Amino acid sequence: MPESLEDLVELLDLEMIDVDVFRGRQPETSMQRVFGGQVLGQALVAATRTVEPERHVHSLHGYFLRPGDTAVPIVYRAEPTRDGKTFSSRRVVASQHGKPIFYMSASYQRPEPGLDHQDEMPEGVVPPDDAPTLAEVLEARSGRGAAEWNKEWAALDVRIASATGKQFWIRAAGKLPDESPLHACVLAYASDLTLLGASLLQHGLIIGDPRIQPASIDHAMWFHRAARADEWLLYDQASPSASGARGFATGRLFTVDGVLVASVAQEGLIRPIGLDLPRAGSPDVANVGTE
Repeated sequence: MPESLEDLVELLDLEMIDVDVFRGRQPETSMQRVFGGQVLGQALVAATRTVEPERHVHSLHGYFLRPGDTAVPIVYRAEPTRDGKTFSSRRVVASQHGKPIFYMSASYQRPEPGLDHQDEMPEGVVPPDDAPTLAEVLEARSGRGAAEWNKEWAALDVRIASATGKQFWIRAAGKLPDESPLHACVLAYASDLTLLGASLLQHGLIIGDPRIQPASIDHAMWFHRAARADEWLLYDQASPSASGARGFATGRLFTVDGVLVASVAQEGLIRPIGLDLPRAGSPDVANVGTE
């Protein structure tokens, strides 16, 4: 994964190889498949490059179709499906080896006034400066050193904001340019990092546990208000359901001042490959992994 914020910005700077066709490079990584957030971020860059600058992304919906190959670039083809007076929509297909690995639809809007309300920010979270880093917590729980975790996620500063493990402080690990589309793309990249893990916590498991095969299946994100990705955002997560080897999780992103800037939803594969599962219909099914 990117070893610095500069590497992440370069990763999101796609090469244009034809009209509405872009190529994304790969970072050095020990991961066996491409990180889903990378594909999300790069696909959003591809779509945004084809939209008028005054229109801002307000939602995206993506499906992960095949594992990405970390050894070869990804080609993104953006289709300009519609440009109306206020809204624009784009469809992006990401491909490797001649086959699609990811589909995304994104919608953009010209800013306009309207009604305004939002959820309240959760209370009782640990302030960012007092919160332990994600690498420190994963080191304690996984046995892999913090330096190893930091090497993969050094482009982001991620800290545990509560004892439940479902709230995180996140930001880019450094200063980003003021260019607003880049901030949305970095947020899309970061939104995939911890969300699927929320569906494992109540079963006493974490992403990286060898008894679980995890993978993103789909990912949706709504951008409610402008935000900087290089300032602290509280990522408040919940998992309403897990079943059929799939986990469903939702997230809300708040500024330090309590402004709700984005919402996220994801379903992912959390296939047990080394757990003693109760039989279907057993009252203990909901408690797998808690002992």
